[in-house]
Amino acid sequence: MFSSTLVRFFRIATGLAFAVLIYAVLVQVLGRNVFNDSPVWTEELTRFALLYLAACGVGLSLRTGDLVNVDILINYFPTKIRRAFLIFASVATAALCATLMIPAWRFTAIGKWQTSPALSWRMDFIHASTIIFLGSILLFALLKIFEGIRDFNGPEDQIGEESE
Repeated sequence: MFSSTLVRFFRIATGLAFAVLIYAVLVQVLGRNVFNDSPVWTEELTRFALLYLAACGVGLSLRTGDLVNVDILINYFPTKIRRAFLIFASVATAALCATLMIPAWRFTAIGKWQTSPALSWRMDFIHASTIIFLGSILLFALLKIFEGIRDFNGPEDQIGEESE
């Protein structure tokens, strides 16, 4: 229940960020090619949307195994050792993300006194994408840990990444 709700939330957030990205690029292209005058804010909005697209989508990529994964060596090990390695990798990932959360929070707080040049948005809202990025990876890494422990003694075909 929790995992499907989490996946649904991040899919919707990723889709919204992608829709904003498409809108900004479309306005920029039309402005440049049709009206010969592209609005200044479109480039900035595109960057911000791309940050949020990555921040919301990276956890989903971790869950489905779409991130870069060096699994050449691990495939030669027996099932239980492979599962233990995957759990260990998820623990290390979660620990790293948890460690980086406080610096990310400080970085985000700095943006309170800054505004973006074209849109005049407070930059802490933009810098918050780093917290979402780390939080997304952390949540999905914790989910992988719990699922890995739960399925540790399961059938061999359950090894590896889940595709949802």
